Amino acid sequence: MSGTDNEQARKTAEGLVHSSGFGNEHSTEAVPGALPHGRNSPQRAPLGLYAEQLSGSAFTEPRHSNQRSWLYRIRPSAAHPPFTRIDNGGLRSAPFTETVPDPNRLRWDPLPEPAPGTDFLAGLWTLGGNGDVTQRAGMAVHLYAANASMTDRVFSDADGELLIVPQRGGLLLRTEFGLLRAEPGHVALIPRGVRFRVELLDPEARGYVCENYGRPFVLPDLGPIGANGLANARDFLAPVAAFEDVEGPVQVINKFCGNLWSATYGHSPLDVVAWHGNLTPYVYDLHRFNVIGTISYDHPDPSIFTVLTSPSDTPGLAGVDFVVFAPRWLVGEDTFRPPYFHRNVMSEYMGLIEGAYDAKTAGKGGFVPGGGSLHNMMSAHGPDRDTFDKASAAELRPQKVDDGLAFMFETRWPVTATEQARTAGHLQKGYDEVWQGLERHWGSGA
Repeated sequence: MSGTDNEQARKTAEGLVHSSGFGNEHSTEAVPGALPHGRNSPQRAPLGLYAEQLSGSAFTEPRHSNQRSWLYRIRPSAAHPPFTRIDNGGLRSAPFTETVPDPNRLRWDPLPEPAPGTDFLAGLWTLGGNGDVTQRAGMAVHLYAANASMTDRVFSDADGELLIVPQRGGLLLRTEFGLLRAEPGHVALIPRGVRFRVELLDPEARGYVCENYGRPFVLPDLGPIGANGLANARDFLAPVAAFEDVEGPVQVINKFCGNLWSATYGHSPLDVVAWHGNLTPYVYDLHRFNVIGTISYDHPDPSIFTVLTSPSDTPGLAGVDFVVFAPRWLVGEDTFRPPYFHRNVMSEYMGLIEGAYDAKTAGKGGFVPGGGSLHNMMSAHGPDRDTFDKASAAELRPQKVDDGLAFMFETRWPVTATEQARTAGHLQKGYDEVWQGLERHWGSGA
């Protein structure tokens, strides 16, 4: 991709406007008069458009969890040729059966540099996951590394919604609903089945993707916290209607039951002129997260940092939680301030967007931006030796933690790593050694 293309994409991204509010009923039209009033599907939709409903939930789900939007488009989605199977590349899906679930702690360096001309879709690489896409249960962890924009092709995922976490390089997401800009430090949420194209704002882009097969992400309940805190609904930005009226071949790639399928359309499917509803893509700036923490003693459980959650049939037990360790003050007295040692019934994949994480040593061979670690259920983990020694001896003055941005995908089931992840050259050897040398202090008077 040329620098001129990057500059044009960034210029477009910087001029975007949005509609705000997670779960809101949004209403937007790119051309005045394109949105009908008083009904969703008039005998003749305005301006010669086609009315089409996109349902993100079953018709009869309760109103509070029902998701749907009405789209008014130049051609209906049904107007396409047959799809045919294509190669899956580095993309894998549940059930993950090529390896067995592993109780060992694993950590990876960033993905290797991609080959020239690698776009977002070609650059997707699956680390692992759980569940079954055909049962709409579970999740997958992917990474991406790209150096080219998607050109004349569009992607949609029928298996789940995609939570995209840029780590390096900005993205311009052209979706059926309009355009979104996602920079490092942002996350973008693309609902199941929504078609989109990724253009790069910089010469290269890297990041993480959580593919959620289960119930759609929602904001967590706040309970005793009250009415405010954590991620505020108004900080989630939805696109306003913007459409492509493009005639000519466009490759549309659909991920369905774990495989990629392709069809060549004679027009762009990103042709929605107006839409309204509560099913929409979003972008959210993680730096806006309102951190709740201790102002007395003890590090709180990491659940206090939950941005989004995919509920299961058991209250409080998520199919997957998305958790962010955002800038915050540490003021706990007589407290070991980094995250504590623990074993967890949930499984944790952690990634680092920028800087350093306060429970792990940074730098070469450590926990670095673009890398990630996997701690499956009941696998003991916590601060490494260097972090423990420093935190145990630190003077407990108020401390601002603002030199890093880390996140976690936490899930109710073990994450099975793919064969390509287990044999990758960037899998760190000897990760267990970071906990060696944690000495016995019993009986020493310490």
